[in-house]
Amino acid sequence: MLTLRPGEHGSTYGGNPLACKVATAALEVLRDEGLSENSMARGKQLRAGISTLVGNTSIKSVRGRGLLNAIIIDQPKGSYGDTGKAWDVCLRMKENGLLAKPTHGNIIRFAPPLTISEGEIDECLDIIEKSVIQVG
Repeated sequence: MLTLRPGEHGSTYGGNPLACKVATAALEVLRDEGLSENSMARGKQLRAGISTLVGNTSIKSVRGRGLLNAIIIDQPKGSYGDTGKAWDVCLRMKENGLLAKPTHGNIIRFAPPLTISEGEIDECLDIIEKSVIQVG
């Protein structure tokens, strides 16, 4: 059996002073710039906007927390790498200026940056609506 003994394994981020200082600075940016609060507010804005499309388009539902969100498209769930209508919507969104990741053939994931603004979310919502309608 392969086992590690003392001194055989190290880590680039194993508590050295520089890594600790960088981690502290990153946490300070998250706190000082209110990125957690922005994530929650922009996520609610995104889900609320997408919710208006449920029932009027091929979007069955929206789910998520903060800025990690997904929409479910009205087709049967497939396997992880399956393409389907979600893939087609993602291709159309790309053409319209928004990148997102499809999965399981019927799910589209959204993971925008923590710094995204209210206006940028509105722009995303316009692109999502336009793209879903174009695909049908």
